[in-house]
Amino acid sequence: MPHDQPASAPGPASADASDHDPAEAPFLGLLATGAAAEEYERPVLRARAGGAAAARLAALERAKLLALRVRTELEDRRRREAELSALYATAHDLAGLRDLDAVLRAIVRRARSLLGTEVAYLTLNDPAAGDTYMRVTDGSVSARFQQLRLAMGEGLGGLVAQTARPYVTDSYFHDERFRHTRTIDSGVRDEGLVAILGVPLLLGSGVIGVLFAADRRERVFEPGQVALLAAHAAHAAVAIDTANLLAETRKTLTELEAANEIIRDRSSVIERASDVHDRLTELVLRGGGVQDVADAVAEVLDGDVEFTEPGRAPAAALDRSRADGHAVRDGADWVAAVRAGGEVLGALVLRGHPALDPVDQRTLERAAMVTSLLLLARRTAGEAEQRVRGELLDDLLDAAARDPRLLRERAARVGADLDAPHVVLAARMSGAPISDGDGPPRPDGTDRRRLWSAASHLAATRHGLAAVRDGGAVLLLPLEPDGDPAHTAREIAARLGTALHVPVTVGASAPVPAPAARPAAVADAYAEARRCREALCALGRAGQGAAAADFGFLGLLLADTRDVDGFVHRTLGAVADYDARRGTELLRTLGAYFACGMSPARTKDELHVHVNTVAQRLERVGRLLGPDWQTPARALEIQLALRLHQLSAAVTRETEE
Repeated sequence: MPHDQPASAPGPASADASDHDPAEAPFLGLLATGAAAEEYERPVLRARAGGAAAARLAALERAKLLALRVRTELEDRRRREAELSALYATAHDLAGLRDLDAVLRAIVRRARSLLGTEVAYLTLNDPAAGDTYMRVTDGSVSARFQQLRLAMGEGLGGLVAQTARPYVTDSYFHDERFRHTRTIDSGVRDEGLVAILGVPLLLGSGVIGVLFAADRRERVFEPGQVALLAAHAAHAAVAIDTANLLAETRKTLTELEAANEIIRDRSSVIERASDVHDRLTELVLRGGGVQDVADAVAEVLDGDVEFTEPGRAPAAALDRSRADGHAVRDGADWVAAVRAGGEVLGALVLRGHPALDPVDQRTLERAAMVTSLLLLARRTAGEAEQRVRGELLDDLLDAAARDPRLLRERAARVGADLDAPHVVLAARMSGAPISDGDGPPRPDGTDRRRLWSAASHLAATRHGLAAVRDGGAVLLLPLEPDGDPAHTAREIAARLGTALHVPVTVGASAPVPAPAARPAAVADAYAEARRCREALCALGRAGQGAAAADFGFLGLLLADTRDVDGFVHRTLGAVADYDARRGTELLRTLGAYFACGMSPARTKDELHVHVNTVAQRLERVGRLLGPDWQTPARALEIQLALRLHQLSAAVTRETEE
């Protein structure tokens, strides 16, 4: 049979055999091996060269076309399979990303890889601005292009963002479908893009951005490529939404953690506040003191808390706290005024806590309030004792014939020692009306009540006595052996002024050696103290404190003792002592100088010395008495002291003779 002959045997029989083979046979092998398209021409060429019949050639031509069609379909299927595989891999990779920036970079990079373009980029919509802006690029070289913003409807991307439909162009600048603007066209031209494909990033029914693939040459994007990029964009939109949700979730978790931390802190602070409230309540109920309150607050706030008297607390911070009604910061410390009505009783000072929590600040303020209540309670309990002190001082002032033994016994009951030296002080608030009434303050005498309360408290702390008299207050305070009545008066004026927040003028008497032994001396001392107080007011020195010694020669008129020797010594003692030590004649020179009308020339004639000697002696006097010794007021005092000194010396000589 013909098909039993060797295939290589030439001749008509071979030609006849091929005429009877199926026309598709040679092409099936080519399809099976994946041969190139040009290989499909060879079976037709061989048959034509072998003299095959026309019908055979026509059948082979039909089979070739069919095989090429099958080949194209197979290639399309393989390509789609590869694209789907790449799309699946992309979706898998995107699903593993959590950071939004990483997701966007992966989307653009894969888009460029899937379509094999030179450039890929992604824009996101800005709902607040109403436009879309460049977010990520891959393959871009133009800074202007990377910063583009497109209004809705402008350019290819703006149209995609507005319509939510893909758009493609093989030559952007020649495509009239798009609204060209100078900004967009400049950016695209800088990048050198020609063919552009843009697909929307859809999330639900809304567009969140646009994904692009572009080339710098003309190119036709096939429908399959458009569909591939659109599918990639669908995965990308989900990945972006997931990344956004994760970012929001992380942000929410962070905020929740912060809120939880704040709640824990607040809870701790509230527990501390509750603890200090319970402890302060217990302190009040069991009769605790001010120091107990300070210790309790110090333990709760983990700091050093101290109660200070008004004069020892920072004045500016104390005034601000009193005015605001809250604790105020003073450098690294906090100060809370302890007050009762308009009177400041002191301050609680928390040291070393510059950043105090508001609740802890409130705790310090509450402690200050409890402290004021304790002080008021103690004051109320001590008012009876203060009245006893006032009555005792009234008796000393009014009843000079009282039995000294009874006075000592009454004084001992309130902790006073009337056998020790004392000083009498007369105090009055500046501008306060003078009343002739004695005894405790009346309910309507608010200023007098405040003055009496502050003076009584001050007297009690110093183991002295206080009473209301003549519209002011009178205090009988112990005086140290080397104590100075003038210094005491200034101190008491400052303390009372700080406590009452108004100027308080205080006059002091000369020391009273033993009030119990000579009760009448107390009344005389009070009269002297009043004269000093009124002299301060008359001289425009209200709000200050002074004793008779502070007024120079006027003190001789104010003081009951008329201490001439003391006045002379205070005025000229330095010069007299210098003469005694050095054997000089400064006092004699000083007397001659004033007698000669303060003329050095006449003085040198009076003393029969050289004018330079007078100048040197006067210079020495100036160093001893101070630079203001020739001012009218000082010169008057010095002349009076010189005259008294001369009279005293004359009396002494007469006595000796």
